[in-house]
Amino acid sequence: MIPHFTRPAGLHMAMRSGLRSGLRSATLALSLAAGLGCSTAMAEAQSAFSQPAPFSGMVRIDGVEGQPIYAGTSARIMGQGFVAGQPVTLMRGTEVISPADMIADSEGKFSFDYSVPQDAALGQHPIVVTTEGPDSAEVVTLKVSPELPLLGADKFDITSAAGVPGLYQLAYSVKNDVLFATAAVGRPPVKESQLIKLDPKTLEVQARVSPAAAPAGPDGREGGVFAVYGVAVDDAHGTVWVTNTRQSSVAVYRQDDLSLVKQFPVDSVSHPRDVVIDTAKGRAYVSAARSGGIEVFDTDTLEQLPGYTVTSAQRGQEFTVMSLAFDARNGALYTVSMDTPEAARIDLASGEISIIPVPGASRASGVAYDAASGRLFVASQGSDDLIVLDAASGKVLEDVPVGAGSLNVAYDAKSDLAFVANRASDSLTVVDAKGEVVGNFDAGSYPNFVIATPDGRIFAVNKSRGAEDPEGDRIWRIVPKS
Repeated sequence: MIPHFTRPAGLHMAMRSGLRSGLRSATLALSLAAGLGCSTAMAEAQSAFSQPAPFSGMVRIDGVEGQPIYAGTSARIMGQGFVAGQPVTLMRGTEVISPADMIADSEGKFSFDYSVPQDAALGQHPIVVTTEGPDSAEVVTLKVSPELPLLGADKFDITSAAGVPGLYQLAYSVKNDVLFATAAVGRPPVKESQLIKLDPKTLEVQARVSPAAAPAGPDGREGGVFAVYGVAVDDAHGTVWVTNTRQSSVAVYRQDDLSLVKQFPVDSVSHPRDVVIDTAKGRAYVSAARSGGIEVFDTDTLEQLPGYTVTSAQRGQEFTVMSLAFDARNGALYTVSMDTPEAARIDLASGEISIIPVPGASRASGVAYDAASGRLFVASQGSDDLIVLDAASGKVLEDVPVGAGSLNVAYDAKSDLAFVANRASDSLTVVDAKGEVVGNFDAGSYPNFVIATPDGRIFAVNKSRGAEDPEGDRIWRIVPKS
């Protein structure tokens, strides 16, 4: 008998599998009814085809105490928004995984712990949720993540220091040998945010600035401050560019004293995430997350220019940009899509946009590029892996499980290593050119961003699980040993 937690297929395949399982269950029920007599069979058939309804509940599947779900561990499955007293059944294939006769409580909720099989394959497993009275069904996913042992720390010089609350991204000035970091705390209206300047040798904060107050929203809600998230350095002009995600804007600061040069208007860029600088062309490129847009700014005149729109090659789907990687050697920009398994290359001379399929990627967010070899590195939160492709041919060179919630990736040309920040497993994984994991070490709570400098230093930041988290909001420096 084939176990139900074998390697799952894509979402559409999972949905078809779930529907097939439902049809098998319905066929079995009708067969049993036939054995009990014609009148009973008619009653069962009428019950099976009672008035259907849209699925209105919500099911969440987490690891116990917020940990990733690994093979052989427990998953906490919770539902809400169901009808009080409504029978709810969860199935993986033909196997019922919910408690027998489970019903939603008086508040329309349920919860139970499920022991994931020890031999469960990695990936997003389709779980079919069905209800009765009214009848409805939905497919949710139970993700089994890779569990890598800690290893290879002795191959690196690793240093960390306390940062500031809400660390988000980093950028490095080659010209001035200075590190910049952004930080923002909480949800809108964000009232605490900082742009900080650090010594990359000691990781000590040299200067800091808090953004100005932002205007109230159109609904009259308080605007908070122009909180900073994405960051990039423009050494040609001695400036630092940041994204103000909550206000859909960007801003420019001076490197030397962190004074504000220009705050662009609210709604200049829809939900900006990353920013990269092309010093040769005098351009700043900003990804408009949740859309296919990449906005362009002139770094000389500080004016906004016409941008790019990336369109998915998948019919009916939308390419939603995330991280950016700039190829200075060839004048190209790379990005990945959160909602489709795709990357894109923009030729900045011609404006031509090429779509690169990334098979197996789910909720891709991180991207890096090696101009010497033409390799594209994609980190995906949903599939917990690092996918390495030949950017020209689209051939997948490696697909490496690296950790839960693989959020960002940096490539270090000096050591020929890729460094992946895994948010959910609190780890930083190092992958060599052969696709082998040569390092996997603790990187604090919720590793969020990682960069590589031209001289072979790796810097990373992690976030926090709360104000009292001793492993939260730290800045890391990792240097491969010779």
